[in-house]
Amino acid sequence: MTPNSTPSSTAPSRRSFLATGAVAAVAVAGGVPLLAACGGSGSGSGSKEGTTTGKALKKVVPSYAPLNLVEPDVASVNGSSPGFTKLPDPLVVSVKSVPGKGSSFRVMTPLWGTVPKKNNPYYTAVNKAVGATLNFDPQDGNTYQDKIGAVLAGSDIPDVMTIPGWNMQGQIRNAITAKFADLSPYLAGDAAKKYPNLANIPTGAWQYSVFGGKLRGLPMPTPVIGNAIFYRKDLIGSGAVPASADDLLAFGKEHTAPKQKVWAFDDLWTCIQMIFGVLPDAPHYWQLENGKLVHKIETKEYREALAFARKLHDGGYVHPDAEAGKDADAKIRFTSGHTVMYNDGTGGWKGMVTEQAAANPKFDMQALDFFGADGGKPTLWQSDPAGIFTFLSKKLPKEKIEEFLAIADYAAAPYGTEEFMLTNYGVKGTHYTIKDGAPTYTPQGVEEAQPSTFLFLASPPTSIAYPDQPQLAKDYAGWMARQAPNIKKPMFFGMQVVEPQRYASLYTPFDDLQKDIRRGRKKVSDIDEAVNTWKKSGGDKLRAWYQDILDKNGSGV
Repeated sequence: MTPNSTPSSTAPSRRSFLATGAVAAVAVAGGVPLLAACGGSGSGSGSKEGTTTGKALKKVVPSYAPLNLVEPDVASVNGSSPGFTKLPDPLVVSVKSVPGKGSSFRVMTPLWGTVPKKNNPYYTAVNKAVGATLNFDPQDGNTYQDKIGAVLAGSDIPDVMTIPGWNMQGQIRNAITAKFADLSPYLAGDAAKKYPNLANIPTGAWQYSVFGGKLRGLPMPTPVIGNAIFYRKDLIGSGAVPASADDLLAFGKEHTAPKQKVWAFDDLWTCIQMIFGVLPDAPHYWQLENGKLVHKIETKEYREALAFARKLHDGGYVHPDAEAGKDADAKIRFTSGHTVMYNDGTGGWKGMVTEQAAANPKFDMQALDFFGADGGKPTLWQSDPAGIFTFLSKKLPKEKIEEFLAIADYAAAPYGTEEFMLTNYGVKGTHYTIKDGAPTYTPQGVEEAQPSTFLFLASPPTSIAYPDQPQLAKDYAGWMARQAPNIKKPMFFGMQVVEPQRYASLYTPFDDLQKDIRRGRKKVSDIDEAVNTWKKSGGDKLRAWYQDILDKNGSGV
C-alpha cells in the first residue's frame, strides 16, 4: 500500500499513515547499530535523550507570516485545515523568479510506490522551474529505516535527506545533530521573510524541527487533529448520531444485528480515548495535578475509557474480527456494511469515498463530531505539528544552503499556485489534464508525477482541496473546523523529547493489558497493580526525568 497520493490532501505523518493503512509496514530496526553513539545527556544537548527545544526556542525558529493567496471555501478555524472545492483560475504565482543558481543537489527521500525513471519529463520540468538539478534517489519507504542507518553511518551523506519522525530510532537523532546543517542563521526570526512560502508554515511545525538546540529540519506540517470516528450515514438514514457516551451505547444496541452479520462498531479504542479526554502517548502522556506530573495510566480518564470500552464488548456491539485484532480488514468491514462505525486517520477519507463512488453510489461516509463522555465539550489533544523532516548536509557551503532554501520555498508553495500544480501534478497535458474543473493524472503522470519525491523538500500548511469532490472538501474541512475550538496542546507540545533507552519498555505492558481489559479477559481494577509495578520499575524515575525537562525548558504550551 502507498500513502495517500492526492497532493492536496493533508500532509502525512506516521500516525496518519498507520491509521489509514497507508504504509504496509514501518521498519524500526536494522542499520541503527552502525551509528556511533554521541556523548552527553540531558535536555538541550545533542544527545539521544532529553529535549531539543527550550525557553530559547524563539531565537531559532522563523517568524510566522501567513499568506492568503487563495480564498478558501471553508475557512480555517483555530488552525484547522482550510477547504477548497475548486481549482483557482487563473492560478496564483507565489515565487516571482527562478530560485536556483544552476547547482546540483543529491536528494534522498522515501517513496511508497514505483520509483520513477531518472531524467523523466516531470523531473526535467521541475528542475527547469527551480533553476537547479535535483538528482533524486528515492528509497523504499517500507525499508527506509535500514537505508537511513547505513547512510548516516558512512561519510557519503547526500546533500539533502528526508527523515520521517518515526524513523528516528536509536542513534539517528544523534546523527541529525552531528551531520546536518543549522538553518537558524538563514531562517530564524524575520530572516525567513526572504522565503515567504517557508514563513507561511505554522510556528509549531518549525518548533518541532529543532534538533540539538538548532533549527535543522524543513518540516512537512500535519493537521491539528488526525483521527475521527466515521459512520455510514447512508445506513442510519435520518437517525440521530451519538452525542454522549450513553448515546454511543444506545447506538450500539440499536445497530447491532449479529444474525444479519452487522455490528455497530469496529475497534473504536483510539477515539474512545479522545471522547474521555485521555492523554496522548509519549512524550505527551503527562499532566500537572497539584504541581505534580501525573501519567495517563494514573488518571481517572484512562480508567473510565477502559470501563466504557469494556461495556461495548460486553454488549456484543463490536465486530468479532475487530475483537480478534484483525485491524487490517477494518475498512472492508466498514465499506461492506458489516460495521456502521469505525475510527481511522482522516487522511484516508477521500480514498475510501473515491473507491466507493462507482461500486456503491449511495455510500455516504461522514465523521462524527467529538463529544465529551458526559455530552459536554470534549478535550481533544492536538497532534504533533509535523511528521516528516528534510535536512541539509553540514558540508554544503553557505551559498548552496541559501540556494536550496529558495528551492524549498518553491516546494512549499500552497494550493492554488502555479508552483503547487507543477510540483504536485507535473506538466499540464503531459502529466495531467483538467476534467470538470479538477486536475486528473494521465497514465504518464501516475508513473512520473504522482509518486512525487519533490513534495518532501518542504510542504505548505495542510489544506483540504478536492476540486473533484467538492462536497467532501466541505464535509471534511467543516468537520475539522467544528472540532478545532476544542483542541488543546498537550504538555511538551512541539518538543522533540527523547526518553532514555532504559525506560523504553516501561509502557509496553499496558498495550496488552488494555486489550485484555477491553476484551473481557481482565478487570479494569487490574490497572492498579500494573501502575504500581510501573512506578517501581522506573515510572517514578521517568517522572523525575520529565520534571527536570519541565523545570529547565517549560511545558511547550
